[in-house]
Amino acid sequence: QVQLVESGGGLVQAGGSLRLSCAASGRTFSRYAMAWFRQAPGKEREFVIAISRYGSIYHADSVKGRFTISRDNAKNTAYLQMNSLKPEDTAVYYCAADGGIVPSTIAKSAAYDAWGQGTQVTVSS
Repeated sequence: QVQLVESGGGLVQAGGSLRLSCAASGRTFSRYAMAWFRQAPGKEREFVIAISRYGSIYHADSVKGRFTISRDNAKNTAYLQMNSLKPEDTAVYYCAADGGIVPSTIAKSAAYDAWGQGTQVTVSS
């Protein structure tokens, strides 16, 4: 099973930017859909954005126009670029991967088998 390690979280002021990275182990990274979820204190984990193995991108309405996802299959790494950050973006961000994702399940956390440990993103007002 693929193992995921996130990095790049931190504290940023509202309006600022951060880039998160998700490094994956294994030689089949290109076959996985990659996604980012987040969980704020007292709230359920929610879908943020995902990229399929074919490069199709899906995102939550709350991050449209602000967040982008990309992947570098040669480096086994996925990235989440977050711009125009808002205090409500504060959460622990989790990277997820799965080889069996289809468009109808790409935004569902239960569809993913592999998860990273999470990285904290805090946006101050």
